[in-house]
Amino acid sequence: MIRVLAAFLVCLFFMPSFSQTSSSINIIPKPVSLKTKPGSFKVDRNTKLVVKDEGDRGTADFFSDYVKKYYGLSLEVAREADKNYISFATKKFIKAPDNEEHYTLNSSTNSVSVEGDSYAGTFRGMQSIIQLLPVKKSSNLGIPLVTIDDQPRLAYRGLMLDVARHFFSVEFVKKYIDFIALHKMNRFHWHLTDDQGWRIEIKKHPKLTEVGGYRNGTIIGRYPGTGNDNIRYGGFYTQDEIKEVVAYAAKRYITVIPEIEMPGHAKAALAAYPFLGCTGGPYEVRQTWAVEDEVFCAGNDSVFALLQDVMDEVLPLFPSEYVHVGGDECPKSRWKTCPKCQKRIKDENLKDEHELQSYFIQRMEKYINSKGKKIIGWDEILEGGLAPNATVMSWRGEQGGIEAAKQDHDVIMTPGSFVYLDHSQSKKEDSVTIGGYLSIQKVYSYDPVPKVLNKEQQKHILGAQGNVWTEYMANPRKVEYMIFPRLTALSEVLWSPSTPRSWDEFEKRLSVQFKRYDLWKVNYSRAMYTDMRIKVDKKKKIASN
Repeated sequence: MIRVLAAFLVCLFFMPSFSQTSSSINIIPKPVSLKTKPGSFKVDRNTKLVVKDEGDRGTADFFSDYVKKYYGLSLEVAREADKNYISFATKKFIKAPDNEEHYTLNSSTNSVSVEGDSYAGTFRGMQSIIQLLPVKKSSNLGIPLVTIDDQPRLAYRGLMLDVARHFFSVEFVKKYIDFIALHKMNRFHWHLTDDQGWRIEIKKHPKLTEVGGYRNGTIIGRYPGTGNDNIRYGGFYTQDEIKEVVAYAAKRYITVIPEIEMPGHAKAALAAYPFLGCTGGPYEVRQTWAVEDEVFCAGNDSVFALLQDVMDEVLPLFPSEYVHVGGDECPKSRWKTCPKCQKRIKDENLKDEHELQSYFIQRMEKYINSKGKKIIGWDEILEGGLAPNATVMSWRGEQGGIEAAKQDHDVIMTPGSFVYLDHSQSKKEDSVTIGGYLSIQKVYSYDPVPKVLNKEQQKHILGAQGNVWTEYMANPRKVEYMIFPRLTALSEVLWSPSTPRSWDEFEKRLSVQFKRYDLWKVNYSRAMYTDMRIKVDKKKKIASN
């Protein structure tokens, strides 16, 4: 039996590419309702993309670009066609939809139509057409005949990229956003500042990038490392580049949420302006990982003045209603010995340094709220009292999110044990990772809505996101390897109904998705198969003994 299983797994992994038919629909995330019929719609050079509303033109353009890039087929966008067309249309003059990303998709031998309850819904439906196309380059493009009625389970479906530890080009950030779009996700959390680098131009305070955007070396190997490469490293995005990325994401109905860390993870800023710290420095941009003791001085009003200047430039760049302020991993050792911080505790009648951190976050929240925006913070912002209008991102397990929901605060679930895509995905990784072990099976098993919450409290769970911290990801290919295929599993967790959910059934669709990765020419992990082979071999050895 063990030998049969091993042979099956090998065959499954190395199976040849094939085109989908009506009997093998492999859409991920799985639609709410999907019905099939015999036959297919043929896509050829005479197929028109019909768009009657200019608001749907971006959806047609995305599809056209995709077909041109991966199949070498140019399709004309037209206002109308009698036959042989794919139409994208968004409903008009209807009441506000219960789920704005709802769409329907119908294909016949003469045409394919997608109708969304919003432009975003139409765009999500177009992604389903993409997944009905063959998974290898072919001159014979057939779309199975289907009827789909679909909408997401959760409103917030995100993926984060840390560009502070390692910097990534605008070109790759756009590619990353396309990965988000291709998985029907809708939030890009952009982690822009940390101890190891400040990555966003602030014109009023240019040293934040001139000094804080570069470090004089990086540790070698896993922390604490085996030395330092002593190579100057860094980079930053100009405000024009930020606008370019935000506009690119908006065309894909993806909201970009910036993160400006405070009061911890601030050493790059301190290196640029030493007066921001408790000791006055000198400081340098951190060259190693882990948590840094040097943080923003909570007793210095100049710190708040500078951070308000930063927000004055950051907030207009991002249409998102949210800005992420971090709030995590802030050591209190400097505050305990800082006269200014101790005076602040006394003057504000605070109990301790934990309440001082709460004071810091609430003071910044008040300013950000005055600009018409809301804050998100990691679950440490619960300590010492939660800021009045804050949304909590629960990363140290789910408990912080559960407590926040019980306090009637909105929550985004990001527990490390389920959605930290920087963790090892194989028990025998061939490159350095931050550690831990998170298999794709475990990602797929996750339910972001805790059962311990009652129905009203569950409404505060907006959704969840995968986090990609890049201490050990120095290039785009490594990022791709770490997110694929786990991102695909997460997309189904966030979009599709929680029940029924079957790993075995998902795995069959995933085997086709692997071929789509090949079509995209992305780097992806095969750990789910290699680890299974190792497991089979171990059982085989035990059985033979």
